[in-house]
Amino acid sequence: MYWEKDIETMDRRELDSYQLNKLNETLQLAGRSPYYRSLSRREELNFKEIKSIEEIKELPFTTKKNLQDGFPYDFLAVDLKDVVRLHSSSGTTGNPTVVYHTKEDIETWENLIARCMYMTGVREDDIFQNMMGYGLFTGGIGFHYGAEKLGVLTIPIGPGNSARQIWFLRKFKTSVIHILPSYALRLYSFFNEMEINPRKDLNLKIAFIGAESHSEEIRRKIEDLYGIKAYNSYGLSEMCGPGVAFECPCQKGMHVWEDHFYMEIINPDTGKVLPEGEEGELVLTTFKRRAMPLIRYRTGDLTRIIPGTCDCGRTHRRIDRIKGRTDDMLIINGVNIFPIQIEMILMRIPEIGHNYLIEIRKENYMDRLYIKVELNEEVFIGTLFELEKLQVRITDDLKSELGVTPVVKLVEPSSLPVSEGKAKRVYDLRNN
Repeated sequence: MYWEKDIETMDRRELDSYQLNKLNETLQLAGRSPYYRSLSRREELNFKEIKSIEEIKELPFTTKKNLQDGFPYDFLAVDLKDVVRLHSSSGTTGNPTVVYHTKEDIETWENLIARCMYMTGVREDDIFQNMMGYGLFTGGIGFHYGAEKLGVLTIPIGPGNSARQIWFLRKFKTSVIHILPSYALRLYSFFNEMEINPRKDLNLKIAFIGAESHSEEIRRKIEDLYGIKAYNSYGLSEMCGPGVAFECPCQKGMHVWEDHFYMEIINPDTGKVLPEGEEGELVLTTFKRRAMPLIRYRTGDLTRIIPGTCDCGRTHRRIDRIKGRTDDMLIINGVNIFPIQIEMILMRIPEIGHNYLIEIRKENYMDRLYIKVELNEEVFIGTLFELEKLQVRITDDLKSELGVTPVVKLVEPSSLPVSEGKAKRVYDLRNN
């Protein structure tokens, strides 16, 4: 039922035509919202019928600031009585971004997640343990409804309480989990304490990981520790939540569901659309959102469109894993660095454990990069000489990748702070 062959393997020319029709429908619907209607009055947005999908480049971008400035109802394109749910970001400054859903939007979202899960091999006889947060955060609830739509027994356990998580994993023979990558690594340490081998003593076969940037090295480490397949997923609440893009069994990029979203990659500084293969900021336009359609929304997420076709036979194009966000980039004495570059290097070093922490300080008017890394138990009890050699090796590897020399500090296992939600690993202390 959820292998939609006619959609997922649609000929590219047919898919382009499909997208053009959906784009024109979206433009007409968006014109009912106060925000886009005001753009039309100022002649910044013309709602005439678009003849070619390429003409989307002529439309203005929508930004997170636009959503915040339009709080609470300026982007609503239907009557409030037709709205059945809202989700909201945790805005740290100013208004949060609020996203509305009609009943039809919720059903569309459920079907998208069911499609994603089915693609990776999830079936009705699986047991799904959802370790993501619920509430205004879309991650947990999106997968919950998608799994139930697929007919899968769903355990809405939420995050944290590792002993309880493991009890449920064992007692109910959970086969599929949805989990933060950082928590998957943290949870593994509890198995060691309880003398449980997750590769032999559990029934796990699939993990869905996402909601925070992570490297390929982290994904492979999770797969190796648990003896499972870990699939990368991508979503954002402004589109619907999880389900925008998902890995197929080939694990060579995430298929963006192009019957629901139009994607572009732009230069974040100039706004110019970039060709396939070049890295830039992901821009998305909704096709099937009723309550709150968005046109050319700048996600702030950095990735690229992977050229070529996928071996799985699906024609929907793929994006690479998210490198980071445009606002995540660290500038250290004029050098641009993304935290995921640091993670990529650290996770290649077998002596390093599962957690690390980045600090940037200002010393003598210069930026100084500090990186604390947890070691594996057997490594930490080594000789001082061995630890010093390891410290030098880690420093050299990081310097070669980053172009700056960090101060590396080796710490004992489980000594760095952890959180039940998304991992916070970067602390910019230059203004303290």
